[in-house]
Amino acid sequence: MIKLIKSTFYKEPLVKRKLCSFIQKSSQLSFGNECETFESQFAAWQGRKDCVMVNSGSSANLAAIQALLNVGLLKKGDKVGFSAITWSTNVMPLIELGLQPVPIDVELDTLNVSSKRLIERLKKHTLRALFLTNLLGFCDDVDEIVRVCKKNNIILIEDNCESMGTVYQKKKLGNFGLLSTFSFYVGHHMSTIEGGAVCTNDNALATMLRLVRAHGWDRNLSYTKQDTMRKKFKVGSTFYSRYTFYDLGYNLRPTEINGYVGQIQLQFIDEIIAKRKKNYFYIMDAINDSNKYFSIRSSHIDLLSNFAVPIICKSENDRDALVKKCDKKLEIRPIVGGDMTTQPFSRKYATGTLEKCPNAKLIHNQGLYFGNNPELTKKEMDIIIDLFVS
Repeated sequence: MIKLIKSTFYKEPLVKRKLCSFIQKSSQLSFGNECETFESQFAAWQGRKDCVMVNSGSSANLAAIQALLNVGLLKKGDKVGFSAITWSTNVMPLIELGLQPVPIDVELDTLNVSSKRLIERLKKHTLRALFLTNLLGFCDDVDEIVRVCKKNNIILIEDNCESMGTVYQKKKLGNFGLLSTFSFYVGHHMSTIEGGAVCTNDNALATMLRLVRAHGWDRNLSYTKQDTMRKKFKVGSTFYSRYTFYDLGYNLRPTEINGYVGQIQLQFIDEIIAKRKKNYFYIMDAINDSNKYFSIRSSHIDLLSNFAVPIICKSENDRDALVKKCDKKLEIRPIVGGDMTTQPFSRKYATGTLEKCPNAKLIHNQGLYFGNNPELTKKEMDIIIDLFVS
């Protein structure tokens, strides 16, 4: 069986040796300097001013939405568009925090929302924000989506948990929106075991994200920002200031283990991305020649970075036959979380704004993906190709 992933970390023996030594020598494993160092390094790599590390990509999504509510950019009852093919925890925070989620269909040849699909939805719904998922390393015309959002006063948020490192029009995905979220879960582009982050260039949002991450208090802010916050709310006593909760928050903090491992993995991220890109095109150049599947377009992308290879069959029968063919040979999954409009939680809680999304439904019913990890061998890739073309 060719698994989705082979190891917890890239260069796992090296990372485990370093991690064992780090744990033995550390005086603190709760959130601290290692996490903050990783934040600075990741912000620099991504090209954003601020990175706020949290304990998962799902927590990053929750923190992003809560922060936007806390600063008043979103209000309860606002309609927020989201990519119909995505993960559950893109939609759940919208419902949980009193927003109205509006699904937007994707394009079959990119698996992603296009400006055309967004404009279609705007004919019926006035959106205050768009939570755009950059699915599996791909994107559509994000530059045009940005223009539509600006024209209609829509806040753009990017879920970039599956597209870390993808470059579109000379800019990394995750740098087009006001906020962008990332995941460092095992099997994603780089692993901190569990972990995630929110990136932004907005100073006020970065401050609020740090409050949201830790109960709504100010302990992880700079002294200058703590002083500003305490003066604003007239918190004069150091005794009480450490237990003053300024806004709505959670405990979404990562550990020093996550921050330390992230620093090591970040040293290899460009190498990881390069290997995955090479794997993808080696496999897909052969599979696309078979003409058995819908083509997924990537020619508009400068650098493609994904951790899984999506396949969309031309019928449900073909997909079902392929699932049987891969059994005990290749680990496969549905396309991310599938069509969110068909999920039980959506039908229970978002009935007022659910719209039909035919392309998302087709992808849900006829799609699958398999892992694209940097440790795949040529022999394994040839086995994969044979499964899909023979």
